[in-house]
Amino acid sequence: MQRRHRSAGGGCGRPEIRTEPTTPPLAVLLSTWSLDPAAAAVLVAAAALYLGGVARLRHRGHRWPARLTGAYLLLGLGSYAVVSFGFLGAESTDLRWAFTTRIALLLFVVPALISLGRPVALARAALGPAGRRRTDRIMRSRPVRVVGSAAFAPVFACAVFLVFLTPVAAILRDSPCSEWTISVVTPLAGLLLVLPIAAHSVLRTGFFVTVEFLLAFVELVLDAIPGLLLRLNDGILDHAPAIAGRLPIWFPTPLHDQHLSGDLLWFIAELADVPVLVILFVRWMRLDRHESRRLDDLSDEEMAELTRRHLQGRS
Repeated sequence: MQRRHRSAGGGCGRPEIRTEPTTPPLAVLLSTWSLDPAAAAVLVAAAALYLGGVARLRHRGHRWPARLTGAYLLLGLGSYAVVSFGFLGAESTDLRWAFTTRIALLLFVVPALISLGRPVALARAALGPAGRRRTDRIMRSRPVRVVGSAAFAPVFACAVFLVFLTPVAAILRDSPCSEWTISVVTPLAGLLLVLPIAAHSVLRTGFFVTVEFLLAFVELVLDAIPGLLLRLNDGILDHAPAIAGRLPIWFPTPLHDQHLSGDLLWFIAELADVPVLVILFVRWMRLDRHESRRLDDLSDEEMAELTRRHLQGRS
């Protein structure tokens, strides 16, 4: 699909004034596509690595569940292909809402669907004892522990989404190099956020989980700020020039385009916080079971001594 040209005339390139902006019909959403070479390379590499791990396990006489392979290929890589090659990828240069929605989906939804295939568990099983130790060492490293904090992802998302309120967004939309970089870097960043959380690689303390809960609820409000600012502002925040040439009848005005961007960004950002809260609840349950088993293993004398120390610490 060819890119439309931008006009610096502040809207003089538009052949008509749309008083009632519309959204694209379903037929346009389903039939519009474009080839992204960078995304195609990522797709082939990701599929080859995963299937290579499955084949390696099978060669050793082990079976990897077909449902996990299907989830990885169909839901994970399938969603990546739809976002990258479909309407959002084809129109992200010209439409603000396609651009912001594409980044939000690549950052949160696609990595979450990829994690359903449990690629970290497959890597640990396929690489053998030495590879398992290396994988565990990486997953328990300090950078991964920081990124794997359930409170980090919403903060990172809020920082990324604030870029949409600046002229930097227009520069990123109009640059082919940045488009290809987004196709590669954004899902990788999302995987760094999602995989450590989904893998439960680090057992947190009760205090840490409590702090994460409090921060996650605060970030439910913070993540809505970029979308709200895009939705409620009546000025074009990225200052992108108008598009020259004849446009489809459904093509929105720049202001309505920005409002749609804010609506979808707000929705996706809030939706992405829900799994974080669920994961925190699961972590709390795991921590509670772990502490209960540890207390059950104590003898009566050890329990009495632990109680005595606790009471001395409070006095």
